[in-house]
Amino acid sequence: MKFRIYALLWVALVGLLAGCRKDKNENGNEYESSRQAWSNFRNTSGNSYRYMATTASWTGFGTETTITVTAGKVTERKYVLFEINGGTGQRTDRETWTETGAAIGSHEAGEPAITLDEVYSKAKNEWLKKRDNAEIYFEAKNNGMISMAGYREKECVDDCFIGIKIGLIQKL
Repeated sequence: MKFRIYALLWVALVGLLAGCRKDKNENGNEYESSRQAWSNFRNTSGNSYRYMATTASWTGFGTETTITVTAGKVTERKYVLFEINGGTGQRTDRETWTETGAAIGSHEAGEPAITLDEVYSKAKNEWLKKRDNAEIYFEAKNNGMISMAGYREKECVDDCFIGIKIGLIQKL
């Protein structure tokens, strides 16, 4: 009987210590699970998909950048700058454009024309690195795939998020 109790305590202690292991970034396990969900999606979609990155400001302005990837190559980038009326909630588009072919990347506004493989790489190597002066954020609400990765410096007050927010990932 004593052996069973000690064995259970040993297993519990090892499990507790294993749970305390720090990863390279603050969200290592969640990131890796999301990366695997992305890999599965990429394989089942033939690496052809679209995703929409969004921004929002306390001033009422926001953006949507939709990146289309066909067979692993960016083939289109669409952008919308909009304003939300604080009183009515009405959305008014202020600027829209679409880039294709050689014109992709010709506008300065919008998220960069990169694939989700590149987004995951930037998340791991830039946005999710531990920083003493910042809070790190990672979410995977797109069927387990990345929906937010980035950080916010603690001293910053308005529109401080550096990273990406993705509201939509879908197969073509």
